[in-house]
Amino acid sequence: MYGWFWRRLPGPSWVRALTACVLAGALVVLLFRYVFPWMEPLLPFGDVTLDTAP
Repeated sequence: MYGWFWRRLPGPSWVRALTACVLAGALVVLLFRYVFPWMEPLLPFGDVTLDTAP
C-alpha cells in the first residue's frame, strides 16, 4: 500500500517526502479537529464502573 502511494506522488524523492509529510500532517489535523470530537460521545470511555464506597 505504501509503495503504491509513494509511486503515485509526483517529483523527485525529496518532493515526495515533503508531500507525504504535508499530507500526513493534514490528516492528523483533520482527525483531531473534526473526527475525534464527533466520535467522542459515541465511545464508552466515560462509563466508569468502579464504586467509590469505603
